[in-house]
Amino acid sequence: MNIPIGSASEQTSSATAGLSPEPREAARRPPVRVWLQPTLIALVVVTAFIACYVGLQRDPKPHQVDIAVTGPDLPGEIHRALGDAVEVHPVADAEAARRAVERHDVVAALSTDGPGQLRLEIAGAVGASTTSAVNNLVGTYAHGAGKHVTTEDVVPLTHFDARGLAGFYMAFGVTLAGFVLGSNALGLAGVLHLRHRFRLLAGASVAIGTVAAIIAGPILGSVPAPIVPLILTLTLLAAAAAFTTKLLGTYLGPIGVPVATLLLLTVGNATSGATIGADLLPAAARTISALLPPGAAVRTITDLSYFNGAHAAGPVVTLALWAAIAAGLLGLRPRLMRRTAAAS
Repeated sequence: MNIPIGSASEQTSSATAGLSPEPREAARRPPVRVWLQPTLIALVVVTAFIACYVGLQRDPKPHQVDIAVTGPDLPGEIHRALGDAVEVHPVADAEAARRAVERHDVVAALSTDGPGQLRLEIAGAVGASTTSAVNNLVGTYAHGAGKHVTTEDVVPLTHFDARGLAGFYMAFGVTLAGFVLGSNALGLAGVLHLRHRFRLLAGASVAIGTVAAIIAGPILGSVPAPIVPLILTLTLLAAAAAFTTKLLGTYLGPIGVPVATLLLLTVGNATSGATIGADLLPAAARTISALLPPGAAVRTITDLSYFNGAHAAGPVVTLALWAAIAAGLLGLRPRLMRRTAAAS
């Protein structure tokens, strides 16, 4: 008796021809988290971005803005009239007050300028939002006291940075470039050895800092900082952003890059104190501003550009610590993985 024998594929097709397609379709359906994770991450990013950039500028209020005040009675009067909005620093005379503004120890100096006259000296380089707040505060006091105020900008912005935003945009661009560099380096683990990836991040950070400083400084003339300290600052900023992004992506996996986005590009830049002065930020935002790389960089750029680097050391150390700590933790990663593998 002859029994027809078909091919294996034919037999399989025959055996499954009568089955419903639903089980196979269900088996191919992706898990819910595959849909939810990118959606939730996108919603968190847009929420944080709008909350930071729009929320912080919704109702800015001055808080302990540093003002040097001369005269025997004027400091007390200003303190009583303006309260916690200003931090009054009594000084000996108008010359000492002006020097305090030029060293960036205070943002403005107030002194008497004859009977019924006040003289307000401001540092326009600290930003339009801060100087506008100081003008409004002093103007309110003068109006109530029946006095006239003469205002002079003793540390004006450069001609090619009339709004005082060049430092912010330069810091934002360098932070973004460092973030992109660190993100791309995450995919090179199977191509480059760890030490080569470190060299790539370090070398590219120097290139980013150098190019940004040359364009904004000598070419466009918008950032009048000395070129070498500016290159160093921007290199440290790029390295901090690149190594931090690489660190978060390495340790946290798929959510590491979104976390870096929130930390550096959203919260960091929104609180950097450029679009709205640090003195006008809420207390928590002021604290964060000084500790994150973009805020530290904007402070350094401003100090180098207009105040002879009088207070640049602290922010530079902050940038260096971010880069060094992130690089150190990345270097420890292989050792930690070997220990975990040995323990298991």
